[in-house]
Amino acid sequence: MTRALIAEDEPILAAVLAKTLQRLWPELEIVATAPNGVAAVEQALALRPEVLFLDIKMPGQTGLEAAEELAERWEGPAPFPQVVFVTAYDEFAVQAFERAAADYVLKPVSEERLARTVERLRGRLEAPVEAQHEDTALAQLVGQLQALLPQVAVPERLTMIRAAVGSMVRMIPVSEVVLFQAVDKYVNVATADSEALIRLPLKDLLPQLDPQEFQQINRGTVVNMRCVASAGRDTMGKVVLNLRNRPEKPRVSPVFAHLFRQM
Repeated sequence: MTRALIAEDEPILAAVLAKTLQRLWPELEIVATAPNGVAAVEQALALRPEVLFLDIKMPGQTGLEAAEELAERWEGPAPFPQVVFVTAYDEFAVQAFERAAADYVLKPVSEERLARTVERLRGRLEAPVEAQHEDTALAQLVGQLQALLPQVAVPERLTMIRAAVGSMVRMIPVSEVVLFQAVDKYVNVATADSEALIRLPLKDLLPQLDPQEFQQINRGTVVNMRCVASAGRDTMGKVVLNLRNRPEKPRVSPVFAHLFRQM
């Protein structure tokens, strides 16, 4: 029996979706209903359903953020779930989903549209994506969804980091940074021969970095691509990086693994 998890912060909409699914897909078991993205991640990791229905806009963590975190924390042998996003975006905007590695349904849920989703899910579950292509499909999914989210103006690129070291303020050229790592409410700025903490969330720092030089590789790490010496796989099959002049071997989320496929 195929099992599904629904993440929806509006109980009535969650109940309607579950009832409609049970009518269209009697063999489907709804194993849990999560009220937000954080709960959805924890329940999905515990229950390992084959299908996820994720509302895009939820308090605390969006459906997209939940999918990214799950991809990072998901360990085999069960394959990553099929993802369906529940969205209030209009038909024009969600055309991007047609090419993504996921499906979508619009609010309010249309039984006819959900029937097509069920048909697609059944087909995908009968012929699962080969493991070696899963990270590329997931990266495509994230890219398509990010394109739908409201865009903000790109801030001026950082060239210098101001970091407090004791009673001193140290000026660190961004070009010398090997990696940024989130540490609680801080970000650790690591160069070849030093480290310093700055009180700035990684999500706020990332837009200020040149994407041609710096790439996010998981939810808490951004690396200077010029400082990546090689990429390999650990005993769990996850991509890990070897950095020049740093001992860390950061793990790459499946969302970003395609960046290092040629390595």
